[in-house]
Amino acid sequence: MPKPQPAVMDFLLTRRSRPAKTLRAPAPTRAQLQPILTAAARTPDHGKLEPWRFVILEKAALMRLSQLARERGEDLGLDDAVIAKGVAQFADGQVAIAVISAPKHSEKVPQIEQVLSAGAVCLAALNAALASGWGANWLTGWASHDREFMSRGLGLEPHESIAGLIFLGTETHAPPERPRPDPARIVTWMES
Repeated sequence: MPKPQPAVMDFLLTRRSRPAKTLRAPAPTRAQLQPILTAAARTPDHGKLEPWRFVILEKAALMRLSQLARERGEDLGLDDAVIAKGVAQFADGQVAIAVISAPKHSEKVPQIEQVLSAGAVCLAALNAALASGWGANWLTGWASHDREFMSRGLGLEPHESIAGLIFLGTETHAPPERPRPDPARIVTWMES
């Protein structure tokens, strides 16, 4: 017989990301981040390859990345509003967990499974942060997909990419609820 955990289900059924631009100091300390990272690292990982890793972006690193985002946006000829949004994402951040997708060579585990595992790590980190009482949001943005930004800004190898940036801080106000998918519309039951 299953042993329900109603508090966990209540959290999962009501969880809500907090807009990153509304998160302020204080942010979690290194010690407060440890259980969040530990929880995220418990993500399913076919083959135990650990095809992901974490880079913690503290305030000075976020400010450096905001400048790099401005430079790269200008180099790429992006619209001023697009550049400004990318710059603000980093400049306004307090601390962020960069989840790095780092697939390993494997005859047994396809790369797509490894990339999906990195995405699952992002959600696990987000949920662990929210469950710990922090405001948190999973973002990417144009800079996260720019190879030069990834290599210069975070030192990523050519086979690595940013699966997500989990911004954390203190929630300034609860966002309104948003529409959620209707399970009746997206679920197909196959009886045979």
